[in-house]
Amino acid sequence: MGSQAFDFTDIDDLYSEIILDHYRNPRNQSALAEPDIETEGINPFCGDEVVIQIGLTGDLIASVSFKGSGCSISQASASILTETIKGTTLEEAETLYFHFRDLMHGKETSERSTETLGEIEALTGVRKFPIRIKCALLAWSALEDGIRPHIEKPQE
Repeated sequence: MGSQAFDFTDIDDLYSEIILDHYRNPRNQSALAEPDIETEGINPFCGDEVVIQIGLTGDLIASVSFKGSGCSISQASASILTETIKGTTLEEAETLYFHFRDLMHGKETSERSTETLGEIEALTGVRKFPIRIKCALLAWSALEDGIRPHIEKPQE
């Protein structure tokens, strides 16, 4: 590894840019004509709101959209969520939720699970501001609430 110092400011700047880009240019904002899943998340303490719609092909998330209002963190997180889960199965989306939740709460995650996060990792800086963690998790918690009833667990 060597003794070269690493400047975390560059990473913070990159992550900030990703969050601002998703806030200013949110992805997947077009409402779905006939969603298979529609779920809502509201943070009554700050007023952040998000509605997520999912179109399924079997258990594959074929289309996803969100509408919402609130702070840059909650809205960027919802936009990143839609980009991340499109094309995954419901089970994979749920696994991403669990990894992200654990990451936001400072729990150790495996290197493999961290590698799968992609742009989600831009939100890790939110951990420095505990009051904002709920903002970052709002859309993800709504996702979990919406998909949980649709995931069929094998009977053992």
